[in-house]
Amino acid sequence: MSIGLIALLDDVAALAKMASASLDDVAGQAAKAGAKAAGVVIDDAAVTPRYVVGFAAERELPIVGRIALGSLRNKLLFLLPGALALSAFAPWAITPLLMLGGAYLCYEGTEKVYEALFPHKAHGHEEEVAAGTGQDRTVEDRRVASAIKTDFILSAEIMAITLAAIPEGSFWTRAAVLAVVALGITAAVYGAVALIVKADDAGLALAANTNTSPIGSLGRGIGRAVVKGMPILLKLLAVVGTAAMIWVGGGILIHGLEEYGVSAPAHLIHEAAAWVGGSLTVAKGFVEWLVTAAASGVVGLVVGAVLIPITSFILMPAWQGVSRLRQRPA
Repeated sequence: MSIGLIALLDDVAALAKMASASLDDVAGQAAKAGAKAAGVVIDDAAVTPRYVVGFAAERELPIVGRIALGSLRNKLLFLLPGALALSAFAPWAITPLLMLGGAYLCYEGTEKVYEALFPHKAHGHEEEVAAGTGQDRTVEDRRVASAIKTDFILSAEIMAITLAAIPEGSFWTRAAVLAVVALGITAAVYGAVALIVKADDAGLALAANTNTSPIGSLGRGIGRAVVKGMPILLKLLAVVGTAAMIWVGGGILIHGLEEYGVSAPAHLIHEAAAWVGGSLTVAKGFVEWLVTAAASGVVGLVVGAVLIPITSFILMPAWQGVSRLRQRPA
């Protein structure tokens, strides 16, 4: 009986080790995949605070929470099953879908650059963000719905990047990695958004303190710096987010072409990065990454510049025509 108990304990220990190894594997793959998708979500963190503009301070966090729940629903209920289905039944479709998402990122980022250089009509989703201010519940619902709709596109790209970054493995490992990335990125993005939207309130509270001690004076200085610095931070986030969309989109297209045998652009960029990095003795890895990102950004800008007129003069008018036909009474 004691021998059987020992054998059972050995089996339990072996299963525990296997489970631990599986968890470590999932965590490692999720970290690598999440790092590759991280560039996509910077723009999301920069744009989302705009959705709470015009609402009372007590509604800001509830609105962010509603958007975060909608984002999580997008990822876990719709995009994760879709990604697993693609992986199981149509793995050949992952690369073209990823490239399609990369092209969208190039278009969206380049459009923002174009808007900054030559102000013109804002994006449809930006118009929705700006539409209506105040405390009306309908306005809040419309803002939240708009944010969740915009998030769906970026979430789809995040899940596609994650899926492409996961090595071949079991169905459950892929599902677990996708779920961990979905939860982690959603928590990171909307946690950062919550901190951003409440930073002004915290800064005002610090600046308004009446403590006459040196600590009170320091607190007032920090509070004033936070209030003055938040607009600058948001602008910086917007710039970094736009740059990230362009270089990530360009990089996705370059790697996608490499998958289809068109490897010249990837090799050329790699050789240029290695040549520049090889001439340095300090920060070699960072400089190589910077050259690669810059080259990917150039590709992204070119692709985006091509897509802007196609979208503006062909796709958008066609979509508007279809929408008008749908709206006609039968």
